[in-house]
Amino acid sequence: MKVQDERQKTDRVVVASRQVFVNGEARNTAVATLAALVAELDLGPVRVATALNGDFVPAGRREATALQAGDRVEIVSARQGG
Repeated sequence: MKVQDERQKTDRVVVASRQVFVNGEARNTAVATLAALVAELDLGPVRVATALNGDFVPAGRREATALQAGDRVEIVSARQGG
């Protein structure tokens, strides 16, 4: 009699890496959203503004903004000084 071990059955999620351009530089990432990309960049407590393919994306919409291969992302922060 064969006993099947259920623990060995796992659903695998395949996450494909995609190339996007962040501030003009190519970057490979497996994240799916603009919010996840900003988190992946580990910018710390800095508040940033984001644009995707030339369109401004408010912070509240980043989680719902999907990334596609070839997307151009601009991330900027305010600076003091003159």
